[in-house]
Amino acid sequence: MTGARQIIHLDMDAFYASVEALDDPSLAGRPVVVGGLGRRGVVSTTSYEARAFGVHSAMPMAAALRLCPNGVYLQPRHRRYQEISRQIMDIFRRYTPLVEPLSLDEAFLDVSASLRLFGPAADIARRIKREVRAETGLTVTAGVAAQKHLAKIASGLDKPDGLTVVEPGGELEFLWPLPLNKIWGVGRIMLKKLQDLGLTTIGDLAALDGEFMARRFGRTGAHLWNLANGRDEREVEPESSAKSVGAEETFPYDLARPDEVKTALLAQALEATARLRRGGLRARTVTVKFRDGQFRTKTRARTLPAATDLRDDICKAVLELYEKEKPFLGAMRLLGVTLSGLKAAVETAAAPPPAQASLFDPPAEAAPPPAEKSARLNQVLDALADRFGPDAVRPASQIGRKIS
Repeated sequence: MTGARQIIHLDMDAFYASVEALDDPSLAGRPVVVGGLGRRGVVSTTSYEARAFGVHSAMPMAAALRLCPNGVYLQPRHRRYQEISRQIMDIFRRYTPLVEPLSLDEAFLDVSASLRLFGPAADIARRIKREVRAETGLTVTAGVAAQKHLAKIASGLDKPDGLTVVEPGGELEFLWPLPLNKIWGVGRIMLKKLQDLGLTTIGDLAALDGEFMARRFGRTGAHLWNLANGRDEREVEPESSAKSVGAEETFPYDLARPDEVKTALLAQALEATARLRRGGLRARTVTVKFRDGQFRTKTRARTLPAATDLRDDICKAVLELYEKEKPFLGAMRLLGVTLSGLKAAVETAAAPPPAQASLFDPPAEAAPPPAEKSARLNQVLDALADRFGPDAVRPASQIGRKIS
C-alpha cells in the first residue's frame, strides 16, 4: 500500500455513552442515552444497547423516551469528554502531525509519511486502536483508504471496534454496491431527491452523466458524482491549516434574556479561542451566528485591526456584535462563534524603546506594555486549562452556568 496517500479515519465508538460507562461501570451493557433532557432535548449519543430500541443521535429526546422508557438518560458532561478527547488526539499525533479532528470523537490522519517508520497504514491503525484501549479504556473503529471519503465510509462499516481497509485498485468495487446514504454529505433531503431519480446504490449515481448532476443539483451534484466515482482530492488539514475554527450550541429552551444570551456567547467565544490557541493560530475576523425559535438564521461579522488570539479581544468583538444586533433579535435557539482569517501565531512584537526617564524619577522596573501583559495572562490561562480543564477559569458572568 505504498505510492498513494494513506489516510486513516478514526471514530470513537458511542463516545459520550462509552465515557459514562467508563466512569460508572454499573452502566455497562445498559441502554444509555446522552443528550439534552429538557423540553426540546436532542439525543447526542447512545450506547449500542439503546440503538437496539431504535434510538439514535439527533433524535428528539421525547421520541427516545417513547422507544426506550427503561433507558438511562444522562446530561452531557462536556468537560469530561474534552479531557478524554485530548488524550485520544495526543495518541493520534504520535503517528503523524497531520491530524484533522472533525469533532471530539473522530479525526482523519494522513500517515503517508509515517509508513517507513511505523509500517503499513493498517498496522498503524491497529496500533492506535490498541493504545486507545490500553490508555483510556475505550474502543475506536478505523477505516483505511487513499481518500478521506473512502476512509470515512470504511470506518462506519464494522462498528464497534472494527477495522476496514480499502485496498488500492479496489475503490470502486468497494464503493458502488453501498447504499446512497453512505456517501459523506448525503443527508435525508438529498437522499430523497436521489431516490426520486430511481437511484438506490452509489453505483447507480456513478452511472449517471456528471453534467446532468451538475445541472440538476449545482456544485453539490457535481461533488457527489465525483465521490461516487471514487474521486476525492481533499487533503487532511490539521487545525493549524484550517480556514476557520469555531463553536456553537443549540439550547434546550430558547434564551430570551440578554444576560443569558451574553453568557452563552461568551462560552462559545472562549471555546473557539481555545481551539484557536491550541492550533497556534490568530484570527482576523469574528463571526457570530444567531438562530431563533423559528429557525431563522443570521450571521454578523467584524474584521479586527490585526489578527489576535487574545480572549479579551475576541470576547469584546462578540459582545459588540450582539449589542448591535440585539434590538432585532428574538429568543435564541442557537448561538455560535466562528474565527476566520487565520494566520500562524508569531512572537509578540518587540516593545517600543522606553521613554526618556527623568533624572528625578526613582528607579523602577518598567511595566510591560498592555499587549505583552495580555499575552502573558493568556499563557497562564492556557496552562490552567491544560491542567484543570477548559472550565477552570471563566468570566464572572459564566460562573454557575451549566453548559449542556
